[in-house]
Amino acid sequence: MEDKITIFHGSEKVIEKPEFGLGRKNNDFGLGFYCTQEKELAKEWAVSSLNDGYCNCYHLETEYLKVLHLNSPDYSILNWIAVLVDHRLFSIKTPVARRAKRYLTDHFSINVNAYDLITGYRADDSYFDYAEAFLNNGISVGQLARAMRLGKLGEQIVVKSNYAFSRLEFLGAETVDKNIYFARRKDRNDEANRKYQEMLEEESDDLYIQDIMREGVTNDDPRIPRNVSESCPGSAGGCF
Repeated sequence: MEDKITIFHGSEKVIEKPEFGLGRKNNDFGLGFYCTQEKELAKEWAVSSLNDGYCNCYHLETEYLKVLHLNSPDYSILNWIAVLVDHRLFSIKTPVARRAKRYLTDHFSINVNAYDLITGYRADDSYFDYAEAFLNNGISVGQLARAMRLGKLGEQIVVKSNYAFSRLEFLGAETVDKNIYFARRKDRNDEANRKYQEMLEEESDDLYIQDIMREGVTNDDPRIPRNVSESCPGSAGGCF
């Protein structure tokens, strides 16, 4: 990661000074300021079906920050979902899912609060449903890894610590038209769901969460897909 990066935050309002400690604790990686380096994606996240939004732009000095790159080959898809189940509210429908949540937390979780900055997949709309399906033994770990790339959502960057917040510089905000960007967001989600349904028709001999628990699978098992980030389409360039 470069010493200074440009990041974007989609919101219903202009946020000139993001404040440490605000937000929802049940977000993907807990409390933090959720951004992306992909400007077009931030615009999609800024709007709803009823309201326009704002794409806020910042410089972030990353030198001296302790960064957790969840999408690096050092981590597996199970590290990502373990962090997710620690923070998001999942629908635990079966005894398998209850055991799975405990197993993932015990064997794959990471203390995200020990870091200043986190990069990783964003569990947006359908993507959260895919993670939930894995937890309930509905899809394999290989299918989960494939599903997380279906909509090309790219990475989110989460500013976690007070120190990291102090290194944010607000550069400006741009109004985002809901009539353009909500449709793009919906199209992306619909396309991901279509591909997901096609994937479900394929036979899978990968590990399911019940297999992982029965075999006592750990993070160094070569059958567990590693997290390798793929670039996502759209403009990641400068501000406006």
